[in-house]
Amino acid sequence: MSALRILACLSLVSLLGLAGCSVNRPAQLYQLDTGSSSVPTRDNGVAVLLGPVQLADYLQRETMVQRQADGILNLSSDARWAGSLQTNVSQQLLRQLSSQLDSTRLALFPEKPGFAPQVQVMLDISRLDSGPKEPAVLDARWRLLDQKGALRDSRVFHQEEKHDGSIKDQVRAQSDLLRRLAEQLAGDVRPVAVAIEQPPAPRKQPTAVAEQAAKPKEEGPKMPLVVPIRTDVEVFRF
Repeated sequence: MSALRILACLSLVSLLGLAGCSVNRPAQLYQLDTGSSSVPTRDNGVAVLLGPVQLADYLQRETMVQRQADGILNLSSDARWAGSLQTNVSQQLLRQLSSQLDSTRLALFPEKPGFAPQVQVMLDISRLDSGPKEPAVLDARWRLLDQKGALRDSRVFHQEEKHDGSIKDQVRAQSDLLRRLAEQLAGDVRPVAVAIEQPPAPRKQPTAVAEQAAKPKEEGPKMPLVVPIRTDVEVFRF
């Protein structure tokens, strides 16, 4: 084999090796992070069951979705979620709700044995994405149920957050939106929990005085009217 042919073969092998390295470059892994939150201290706080938490089908993948200006969704070639995005979202929301409500009595669906929630939060997230030139957007809807499964409240949520275009800042923006979602959820859970804890006040029975006042007054015997009639002699007719 000539030296020229050997050199050509080595060059081809080198090119193939470089191509393989570029294709197999490891992707960066990311997680949503809602930041630092205070540790709840109340063991007798409101009991909340979070879930089911449903994410849109297009979000249930490891590869991060990137939205383009024309609305097209592309899969990032070098950015992935570190584990299940649905689990990440659920855990972060549970942590934030626990902090906002100052309660340790929170659990993820399905409920734990022996856990009796006062309020159940059923959450649907239909959109949670961003793009290099598109803001982070979170669309969600939730329903609050009491112990008997009766609907007590519902809300539709929409928020946007700007970023600098990098994947890192896009994750930061999506995390901020998740924090705002938890704040709004906590604000809706509080009044429902208070209403459940406080049973309606019993109706007051009318007192004897009120009953007496409510009764119509009995009219006494009517006296006949005296009508004077003038003639030649004054006569009074009864």
